[in-house]
This record gives sequence, C-alpha cells and structure tokens, in this order.
Amino acid sequence: MASNVNPTVRRRRLGQELRRLRELKGMTAEEVAERLLVSQSKISRLENGRRSISQRDVRDLCGVYEVEDQRIVDSLMEMARDSRQQGWWHTFGDIPYSVYIGLETDAESLRVYEPQLVTGLLQTHAYAEALVQGALPETSTNEIEKRVQVRMRRQERITAENNPLRLWVVLDEAALRRVVGSKLVMREQLDHLIEMSQLPHVTVQVLPFEVGAHPGLNGQYAILEFTDAADSSVVYLEGVTSDLYLEKAQDVQKYAVMYEHLRAQSLNVEQSRQFIAKVAKDYAE
Repeated sequence: MASNVNPTVRRRRLGQELRRLRELKGMTAEEVAERLLVSQSKISRLENGRRSISQRDVRDLCGVYEVEDQRIVDSLMEMARDSRQQGWWHTFGDIPYSVYIGLETDAESLRVYEPQLVTGLLQTHAYAEALVQGALPETSTNEIEKRVQVRMRRQERITAENNPLRLWVVLDEAALRRVVGSKLVMREQLDHLIEMSQLPHVTVQVLPFEVGAHPGLNGQYAILEFTDAADSSVVYLEGVTSDLYLEKAQDVQKYAVMYEHLRAQSLNVEQSRQFIAKVAKDYAE
C-alpha cells in the first residue's frame, strides 16, 4: 500500500539500480551527464538517493543505458513514483535530518555510539526538550517542540509490537555525567534508560572513563542495517550543517570493526545497568 512506502528507501534502491545499469553499460557519471546535458552532480545525487527522482529522469536514463526490457523500465518508473511520496516525518515540515529518519524508519537494526548524550531513541521528553534548548539556543519554542515531537515519534520503532527496531547502544560515561536540564531530569532519564535496556531487542552498554583512549574518540556514529539484501548497510555521521552517509562496503566494515572494539571495552549489560543506577542515585542526593 502507498501509505507503507518509505520514499527515502525507494530513492535509495532506485539509485542503486540506476548505478548498476550505468556500470553495466560501461559509462561514467560524466559521460551520462554529458549525454543528458545535466551536471555530473545531478547524476551522483540521483544514484546515491539524496535527490528525488522523477519518472522523466528514469525514462531518460533508461534511454541512455538502452534498457530494452519494458518490465524493467516500468518497475523503475513505479519506484520513481513511490519515491516522491511523503513519509510521516514530512507532516512536521522541514526536518534537517529527514534522510536519516527515512533510513531509520526502515532499518532492521541500529548500532549507535554516543560519546556525549543519551541517544535520541532512548531520550525522555524532558531530556530531549532541554537538550534541544541548550544545543540550539536561538531556536523558537515552536521549533523546539516540533523537534521533540519528531524524536518521540521516532521512538515508536522501539516500542512497536511487530518487528521492533533492534537497537544496540554504547554510551560513553560522559553521556551519563553531563547534566542536561536538571538533576531531576537526569534522574528520570537514567531510570528510563535502565527500563528500556530491559527490552529484549534493546542493548545498552556503558564505556567508562577508566578505559582511556578508545576507537570512538573521533565522535558519534550509527550503523543502520536493513532486512532487504538489496539495501546495503549505512554509516551515519551527524554534522552541524550537513550529515555524511557512508555506504561503501570497506567504509561500513571499518566502522563495524570499531564498534566491536567499543562493545568489548564497555561494561557488560548487567554491569552497565548497575553503573547507570549508581549515577542516577547520585542525582537524587
């Protein structure tokens, strides 16, 4: 059904297929751009799924690649039509990280390393609100509330009865020690973190200060994996003005290995719960 279509994922799958057709034809992106009298950057954006793809784009590209099987053309045209639909997040207006939300919405599993903050999918409303206010001090009240509402809506993937998102989070101790909002907000946030960590599909580990130097010192990142074999894993790196998405197998593998080291250096699940509870108790004093 159209209501279940994820436009971000459709664009990504379509872009992968268009890249495959180009490579089968033995053409470079520059050559395709020259044939269609468009910029090379447009071809690149179409192939990486970061730009909406019109049916006309698909028709023109299939012509350049000399695709003779009309069933393939029709299938790609349908994907282009689906990719232009709106996901649930579009009802909130312009969301800076909408591409990521689209990927997260369709992901089967998510591995996250957070060096400074409690990850968004496990935040309480009060923590999220205080966080946005502090991180974006010039943001209007309405914009803050919109961002918090989006974050709360994203969390439905965690509590869904059917096919919930499998989440593995490694939190640096700094994320527990940094007071966001107030001590009361932090106490409630850490209690919530313990509660959520007891779900069978949610794993939370704490990376204590005493570990010293570790592979995550370069900053936060997330690895998204998908059920469909056609969808390659994605590494997401959040930026201030723009985000970075890595999809090359060697890049994803490097971050996956880093994550295994982080997990190995962290406290185990039960030790992590005890550690979080101890810090939460400190906030009650």
